[in-house]
Amino acid sequence: MIPHTAGAGRFAPSPSGDLHLGNLRTALLAWLFARSTARNFRLRIEDLDRVRPGAEQRQLEDLAAIGLDWDGEVVRQSDRASRYAAAIEQLGAAGMTYECYCTRKEIQKAVSAPHGPMGAYPGTCRDLTEAQREAKRAEGRPAALRLRAQTTEFEITDEIHGRYRGLVDDFVLRRGDGTAAYNLAVVVDDAAQGFDQVVRGDDLLPSTPRQAYLATVLGLAVPAYAHVPLVLNTGGARLAKRDGAVTLRDRTALGETPRQVFAMLAASLGLRGETPRALLDQFTPATVPHEPWILDPGHPDPLRHS
Repeated sequence: MIPHTAGAGRFAPSPSGDLHLGNLRTALLAWLFARSTARNFRLRIEDLDRVRPGAEQRQLEDLAAIGLDWDGEVVRQSDRASRYAAAIEQLGAAGMTYECYCTRKEIQKAVSAPHGPMGAYPGTCRDLTEAQREAKRAEGRPAALRLRAQTTEFEITDEIHGRYRGLVDDFVLRRGDGTAAYNLAVVVDDAAQGFDQVVRGDDLLPSTPRQAYLATVLGLAVPAYAHVPLVLNTGGARLAKRDGAVTLRDRTALGETPRQVFAMLAASLGLRGETPRALLDQFTPATVPHEPWILDPGHPDPLRHS
């Protein structure tokens, strides 16, 4: 074990449905990273978007069923609106926000044009006059709030990917319906909860420079990152319900025990054991696979390296 005396790691699912095996594998890795460095491990439910009734409880049950434990109470983003509002007020006072009236279709059309960084918001509403803003409001267009970024890229260091420099644009801080956007909420929450270690799927790596940049603008510490490979279906896409027995409940319905499912996930990481604690002495970040794993529910060995 690597000694560590402060900080915490986390797993932060969205309660939009049952966790699939890829989610559980990422949760296991987040737990291993935290516990192997003597950090606390906590859960946060990111429920600002679609919420399916009962999903949160099932997710917590599944995490416990494979042997993961966590410290303290489970935190929900829906209870933290005042923190997000305070961060937006801080940014606004520094002149780093502006209203955006673009529709999704207009943004998609603009970012596909042959100019500027691919995928970057082109700043359509960045320099509107007050009269132009009033005209947009008169049309009944809801206004999102964007960051007035002072850079176009930012570099982070990732435990798995090393130095990674990525896009920073004028990303959304608050959506048109008044809800805090993901990139703002996750930065505010990670800092407020003392998370100095963030382990999550590598599909989120491209958005991380935005988040790290926003943290520095807000005067917050940037956590240590580890973006781990996903579990994919046989077509190379992210898992979905149509892929078959992809959740813990699916697997137990086929006669497998939670301990067997856990052992399968551990084996996909090159580890052997039937409980998370049994893996701690074997685990090191250096041995985490860098490639995705393919889930084929109909194969005798459902988890196969890509």
